[in-house]
Amino acid sequence: MNPYIEILRPGNAIMSAIVIILIAIIDKSFNIPIIFAMLTVFFETAAGNVINDYFDYQIDLVNKPERPIPSGRISLKNGRNYGYLLFGLGTLFGFLISYMTNNWIPFLIVLLADIVLYLYAYKLKSTPLIGNLAVGFMTGFGFVFGGFTLNNPSILITSTYLGFFAFVMTTARELVKDIEDIEGDKLEGAKTLPILYGKKITAILAFILIIIDCALCPVLYYNNIFGFYYLIIIAIAVLLFLYSGILILKNQDKKTAGKVSKYLKVGMLIAFVSFIFGSF
Repeated sequence: MNPYIEILRPGNAIMSAIVIILIAIIDKSFNIPIIFAMLTVFFETAAGNVINDYFDYQIDLVNKPERPIPSGRISLKNGRNYGYLLFGLGTLFGFLISYMTNNWIPFLIVLLADIVLYLYAYKLKSTPLIGNLAVGFMTGFGFVFGGFTLNNPSILITSTYLGFFAFVMTTARELVKDIEDIEGDKLEGAKTLPILYGKKITAILAFILIIIDCALCPVLYYNNIFGFYYLIIIAIAVLLFLYSGILILKNQDKKTAGKVSKYLKVGMLIAFVSFIFGSF
């Protein structure tokens, strides 16, 4: 794969953009601002991934040496400039959304995203729990961004529900990833939660967040946000979430943490599918 595509983590960026499609499907509307919102979220997520790799160069030499920057396929300077370009594209499309809809909240959200994503990569990532919450917040905010783009009060309420779900589960996954990356983070002098308080405490906190999200899943059905098909599909995601939580509670080695991180990501994808079918 071309390193300039690989560094975007396109799967991750596309998954983030799918959030906007979900909101559009739930609202049963599709227009130019929605397309621009998808592009905005894609470029902002990609920019965050690239600038994160730029600042994490030393850590990735240990944890992820195969990535484009530590492997030498992209220079540090080019990686930084590429990140700035992507931030610029995301901000431009955010401006176009607000200009077209005469609603400047989406543009303000994009500007906030620029700041949070950059600060996360530069400083917050190594701050215990704050960095994890920042990533979770930005993931959940994608749903809210979609709600404001459509400028529909009822869909904004729904998008806030979904945003909170994504915030909690993403935060749990970020804690698990900190357990996985503890060796490289120690070498870099980062102060993540597992380094300061241990892998067991971090695993327990991740498990609690997973349980909270699983308990919240039926609420979206009982509040008539989604229909019966949602309940069937989300049950699969809940089982995978619970299995992942039990795994990380039992064992916090690097291999297990990596496996749990992937399971949680798959579970979130299944949850997104349940949102689509639940809206029919």
